[in-house]
Amino acid sequence: MPQLNNYFATTAKGMELILADELEQIGALQVKPAAGGVYFEGELEMALRVCLWSRLANRVLVPLARYAAQTPEQLYAGALKIDWSKHFDVYNTFAIDASIRRSKINHSRYAEQVIKDAIVDQFKEATDERPNVQREQPDIRINAYINEDKVTLSLDLSGDSLHRRHYRTESVEAPLKENLAAAILIRAGWPKIAAEGGALYDPMCGSGTFLTEAAMMAGDIAPGLLREYFGFQAWKHFNPIIWQRLIKEAEYRREKGLHNIPPITGSDISIKHAGIAKANIKAAHLTDVIKATSLPLTKVAPDPSWKPGLFIVNPPYGERLGDIKQLKPLYQEIGSILKARFNGWHASVFTGNVELAFNVSLKSHKSYQLFNGAIACKVFNFSVTPERHFEGQHASQQQHIGDNLKKALLPTPGDWSDGATMLANRLRKNIKKLSPWVKKNNIHCYRLYDADLPEYALAIDVYQGEKKWVHVQEYEAPKTIDEAKSILRLRDALAVMPEVLNIPPQQLSLKIRRRQKGRTQYEKQGTDGGFHEVSEGQAKFLVNFKDYLDTGLFLDHRPIRFWIGEHAGGKQFLNLFAYTGAATVHAALGGATTSTTVDMSKTYLDWAKNNFELNHLNLDKHQLIRANCMEWLDTAVEEQKKYELIFIDPPTFSNSKRMDNVFDIQRDHVELINKAAKLLSKKGTMIFSTNFRKFKLNEASLTHLAVQNISQKTISKDFERNPKIHYCWSLTHR
Repeated sequence: MPQLNNYFATTAKGMELILADELEQIGALQVKPAAGGVYFEGELEMALRVCLWSRLANRVLVPLARYAAQTPEQLYAGALKIDWSKHFDVYNTFAIDASIRRSKINHSRYAEQVIKDAIVDQFKEATDERPNVQREQPDIRINAYINEDKVTLSLDLSGDSLHRRHYRTESVEAPLKENLAAAILIRAGWPKIAAEGGALYDPMCGSGTFLTEAAMMAGDIAPGLLREYFGFQAWKHFNPIIWQRLIKEAEYRREKGLHNIPPITGSDISIKHAGIAKANIKAAHLTDVIKATSLPLTKVAPDPSWKPGLFIVNPPYGERLGDIKQLKPLYQEIGSILKARFNGWHASVFTGNVELAFNVSLKSHKSYQLFNGAIACKVFNFSVTPERHFEGQHASQQQHIGDNLKKALLPTPGDWSDGATMLANRLRKNIKKLSPWVKKNNIHCYRLYDADLPEYALAIDVYQGEKKWVHVQEYEAPKTIDEAKSILRLRDALAVMPEVLNIPPQQLSLKIRRRQKGRTQYEKQGTDGGFHEVSEGQAKFLVNFKDYLDTGLFLDHRPIRFWIGEHAGGKQFLNLFAYTGAATVHAALGGATTSTTVDMSKTYLDWAKNNFELNHLNLDKHQLIRANCMEWLDTAVEEQKKYELIFIDPPTFSNSKRMDNVFDIQRDHVELINKAAKLLSKKGTMIFSTNFRKFKLNEASLTHLAVQNISQKTISKDFERNPKIHYCWSLTHR
């Protein structure tokens, strides 16, 4: 059986999840996203294939050793234990790149020197000769990552960052990196649009990076095909026969794919920039399929023969407050051109200033965070249709409000309206009311405010971990509410909360809560990757305040989770539609002998696994299953599985692509409960919950079960104002 090796593909912050998707498509095994990259497994051929085909990775690393090192001596000793002669010869040149985080060894150049000495000394001892260091294009590049006094030494198979495709002969000021441009195109939906024959237009094409990356995607062209240097070419494990086969395959796919590239056009007001774009397109051998020209923004328009596709632009977004005022007309012009000339198209705007994005005057249906260097930016996706138009800077509030917009909305301290003062007083009143209950019951996460004042339709949740975080959801205002008033009230709330709740503004997360359909309530909203640890009773959980519509912990279910923990001892527990597995954690900590956690989402099952590991739970006894719950129930019934405690908290609707049919809680709950009842032991208990406010339990079809409405018992003090937050029943066999 071929040997599988472990690899780590690095990438820029915010691109880990889409890199993981890409690696799975390439064929990598055991793909697992992590901070700064993605772990994967495969044969040597897979690592070479990733170097050739990844549009998003920076480097592909082969870990050689992991060890603890708090001193230079320990760092040296660990590097000396690796037999470097198995990887390269004394006549090969090499270089070392070190990066360090929170370690006693804190100087990267010094760490590189220590590791270099170990390698040189080992070769000198064995051969009486020493290899030479060469910083530029060495035969072998070694990566040293030191984090919290733990060292990982790896071979860098890429040699030079994979974002360098070698088609960029010239450049404009501050160009997008090629892999960032690819990530933006993926987030914009370009692969699907291109497959359907849609055109692409970039009206500020600069050096032509969007154009070239878009053509390479649409034409199935390997991004590494133009590169002549890779870090694996001098590696002793490198197999040139495999590599030549991969190159020939890529050349064949390119030749075939060139015929599938739809119209791709870019323009720029600068004649110089358009010339640079043409030179780069020529270097990529794509002159026949990409058109670049010099044209002012006011004259941009699609060719009538094109099929509506993607309008994509990376306008300037300024780094100083004065820039915003000057750049607003540019963003307004982009919006005007889209509405006047690109009806029926998709549009994506990549910007580091959220406030400027609202001047496009189209309602964005999706946004994603990516980083341009150290600058947090967003991809705003628009559908250019009349119903998505609006007038005014802030009329389209997104589900996730960026930090820049929060800062823009914040008034100066003390500049509070009468309404803001009223909101502040209500928050103080609620704090006074809830504080004794919070302290007595050791509550760390709770709802402080839930639209108490009709004018301020917010849900405000407090999460007390290592830091206090405030998660705020603004309910979508009715269409009858004046947009300007809505923005002013949001401004009031942003002014009040940091001061009254004693937190810095960056520890406040603000979202709009729209009516969700299907699994969209669980879809990712951004890519900040900000997880924080909180406690609930004896359990610990990871929550996320920015990346998803919900945080990973439904606070209204706290009493249900506590009840499950108290009654799970010695029982087999089943959690259906499990989300991040919080109820299972409580059951396991409460003494459940085994548990089964079922959900369709890989993202949330991975999250659940992290919650299990955070609580030191034995995963051999607590099984995670990715499946359609209705289908899984059929299989479980056939296998005659039995559980003494079952928890079911299904979505109201689900039309996931992994489901053949739409799930409707009102229509399908009887079938769901009856199936689950077949798994319930004779003296077992099933807890069924839903947050669908119009839900009616069909007890007439559940006559074989004893049904007890326990909704009132499951509403805690912080949700007393909103008793319809969920409904809950206990069901047992008669």
